[in-house]
Amino acid sequence: MKRPTLEAVAARAGVSKSSVSRVVNGQDTVTPEIRELVLRAVQELGYVPNPAARSLVTQRTDAIAMIVSDPPAGLVSDDPMFSAVVRAASRELETAGKQVVLMIAGSAESHRRVQRFVSAGHVDGVMLVSMHGADPLPAALARLGLPMVSHGRPTMPVDVPFADNDNLGGATQAVRHLLDRGRRRIATISGPPDMPASQDRLTAYRDTLRGTGRRSIVAVGDFTRVSGAEAMRQLLQDDPALDAVFAANDLMAVGALRALREAGRRVPDDVAVVGYDDIEAALYTDPPLTTVRSPMGEQAAASARLLLGLLEGGPADPVILPAELVVRESA
Repeated sequence: MKRPTLEAVAARAGVSKSSVSRVVNGQDTVTPEIRELVLRAVQELGYVPNPAARSLVTQRTDAIAMIVSDPPAGLVSDDPMFSAVVRAASRELETAGKQVVLMIAGSAESHRRVQRFVSAGHVDGVMLVSMHGADPLPAALARLGLPMVSHGRPTMPVDVPFADNDNLGGATQAVRHLLDRGRRRIATISGPPDMPASQDRLTAYRDTLRGTGRRSIVAVGDFTRVSGAEAMRQLLQDDPALDAVFAANDLMAVGALRALREAGRRVPDDVAVVGYDDIEAALYTDPPLTTVRSPMGEQAAASARLLLGLLEGGPADPVILPAELVVRESA
């Protein structure tokens, strides 16, 4: 069967082709009677608007680019939070009738490919995920003038609306909990130094220890299990007497638990461990992981709603969601 055309709908409804076009493109410049005739004809014929033709009329593609900066360590493949972000943002955007185009920008060539795709007018807006401070892509995309938001506080030198969780408050809760449990030598495994979440969580760790007479003991990871284990081994070598560690995400905390077990350290008797994110695996570590629950799904949905608002000329105020300490057996 041939695909029903705009002309066929107009003939069935007994109205002009331009009237049909205005109805199917959501314009309100036709009478209710004509709208009803057109919608009935659309339903009877099973007419589906041609996306290319429709975009010429509306100047909208109804597509959103979700651009993820994938570092060499491969957060996209390893981090369960990534799938939560994609699901929540996609659900919010698709409910609003938007198609999500997922793009991974992990190399110079992929940066150029993403920039060419966006500049060619294939999308109405952009959501940035997991960006790093030295990444030139956000500034390049900002120059295109498309509506753009960041999932997480951006570091780029451009004004991008964002939604984030309270990294400072959440990390403060984690370190205060360790202090309240009487821990004297509290270390931290920080994340990549060019990511705002890492910066905020490290700042909160240092600020909370300041004035307590305890010194900062810092190792740096890259938000993966392997880096958490390596950092924990380094911390034990640097300060064998440490009795607590705050890892800047749960994957690194899982790696730290393994390194402590290999070193013969009991958790929490010898070393208490606190993570950040509250991924599902935190329930099944041995012992179950005390962590900070960051509302990552809600944050992604908030980022999507912020972008949808920008598309309609809405405000661009930042959205900060609260974080909550979840106490389990590791601390």
